[in-house]
Amino acid sequence: MRAFRAVVETRSFKRAGDQLGLGGSAVSKLIAGLERDVGAVLLQRTTRKLAITEAGEAFYDSVVRVLDETALAIDRLQEHDGQPQGVLRVSVPTSFALMWLSTRMPDFLVRYPGLRLDMTLNDRYVDLVAERYDCALRIGSELPDSALYARRLGWIPRVLVAAPGYLNGSPPLCTPADLAAHDALVYSLSNTGSAWTFMVEGEPVSVEVSGRFKVNNSIMLRDTLLAGIGLALTPHFVVQDLLASQRLMALLPDFVPGPLGVHGVITQRRHVPMKTQIFLDFVQDALERSGYGESARG
Repeated sequence: MRAFRAVVETRSFKRAGDQLGLGGSAVSKLIAGLERDVGAVLLQRTTRKLAITEAGEAFYDSVVRVLDETALAIDRLQEHDGQPQGVLRVSVPTSFALMWLSTRMPDFLVRYPGLRLDMTLNDRYVDLVAERYDCALRIGSELPDSALYARRLGWIPRVLVAAPGYLNGSPPLCTPADLAAHDALVYSLSNTGSAWTFMVEGEPVSVEVSGRFKVNNSIMLRDTLLAGIGLALTPHFVVQDLLASQRLMALLPDFVPGPLGVHGVITQRRHVPMKTQIFLDFVQDALERSGYGESARG
């Protein structure tokens, strides 16, 4: 049943085998044995294509339910005195992990000594099912449609910032429309790209910006900002220390850009293992205490 589920979710005998620590031929034999046992063809195989049959689709739903409930029952048996046990696999955006989450993780590990945390820093949207993650943190103004369940944990304000050296001699900046004349430093993985949105008289207004530097990691913007190369619209946690030391300045305070939602993403809403639940609760509480809770939505 585990082999069948893995094949359906990865659409590959080889990738399913990689998940299970088996060879592709061994997985194929397991599926053939399962089909003999249930008396139905579950997967159609050709040399170039793998497809699930109608019987396989119906059986898959039952298999997922049985395996998930079994895993949950094991998790509950392994919880001693209400403390989570086992391995927790989490995917976290790189900049958020390094600039905000990193200093908070020792407290989590001390608080839950029975957990072994396997955390991956990754700015791509990982496949939780195929890559066997328990959950992922995702940050954005909106999340792509998917079959996953997203729980909002908090909000990250965004700020428009530049170094004083950049502002000396740069074009006037009084409204978002003036950004068209400025050198923008662009975070390339933003789901809005080079269109920066601000609230103008209560309405969202997008401004197309351009510049000489585009990068897929927010931390890379810091040195470029400090060098006075341009200005950037960035999550507050990326530049919080630089704003506090006045090495960067917040711009256009009357035109606040919308915040980014912080979401905990899991594969199912029901039967959430305790280890996953306590991690998401921990992050949500830490966001609230650091000023990035529900009130940060503004």
